[in-house]
Amino acid sequence: QVHLVESGGGLVQAGGSLRLSCAASGSTFRNYVMGWFRQAPGKEREFVAAIDWIGVSTYYADSVKGRFTISRDNTKNTVYLQMNNLKPEDTAVYYCAARVRPSSYYTVSSYDYWGQGTQVTVTS
Repeated sequence: QVHLVESGGGLVQAGGSLRLSCAASGSTFRNYVMGWFRQAPGKEREFVAAIDWIGVSTYYADSVKGRFTISRDNTKNTVYLQMNNLKPEDTAVYYCAARVRPSSYYTVSSYDYWGQGTQVTVTS
């Protein structure tokens, strides 16, 4: 079992940047595929980005491709989400998630473990 804690959210103007971090504990971090999801008020949780066990392969939602970058440091048991050129529509609670072998990188149901979330608010 792995415990996940997100940090780095906040309030930023459109065009600005934030870097989210997700620290993992309780299990061998490199055994887990890691994902970032987000949920805006009144909307379903949606996929943002994912990264494989060693950080070679990355996957992005079309809405964030070219603006967001996911990375991981297995020596620090941490996954990051660098968010640039933020837009008001990026406003949401951002969650990191983990699973040893997800059936899909893109779906909420494929992940077993979730953090508590961190709020990102982008003003116009």
